[in-house]
Amino acid sequence: MSRHWAYISIGSNLGDRLQNCLQGIAALEADHLIQLVARSPFYETEPVDFLDQDWFLNGAIKIETVLAPLELLGKLQRVQAAAGRTSKGVRYGPRVLDLDIIFYEDLVMRVLDLTIPHERMHKRRFVLQPICDIDASVVHPVLKKDVRQLLAQLNPEEQKIRPCSFGS
Repeated sequence: MSRHWAYISIGSNLGDRLQNCLQGIAALEADHLIQLVARSPFYETEPVDFLDQDWFLNGAIKIETVLAPLELLGKLQRVQAAAGRTSKGVRYGPRVLDLDIIFYEDLVMRVLDLTIPHERMHKRRFVLQPICDIDASVVHPVLKKDVRQLLAQLNPEEQKIRPCSFGS
């Protein structure tokens, strides 16, 4: 089976945010079809779109997997459900655990439940900064810019982000 690399964004703003994120990563690592390659530091990040909620804790991981994109999405959804996330709630609202496929190699795909690369990632500091920490040279296959360039295009006054002051 061929192995593929992917970047997964991780976030939480309910309960013990750090523990939620770490348990989500551990659940992915426990699957023999997924291997953790790298993990970014965590950041406390201002909410985007739905502002009336607590700040998030966000990070990113790079993995290798034999899972196809939709299989990987299913795995992420099962991990989120096990952490207590439900499909109910406000769009962009509070969540115990959020796991999103940002990149799956240089694949470009759009199906009902999945768009790769993630359709809003280039507008999200909380996604771009952690990926830059792992590898700033990853190129967006549609925009043809690396994540460092995409991050530099964002307004520095918007989407406040600060290094996590606790935990690992």
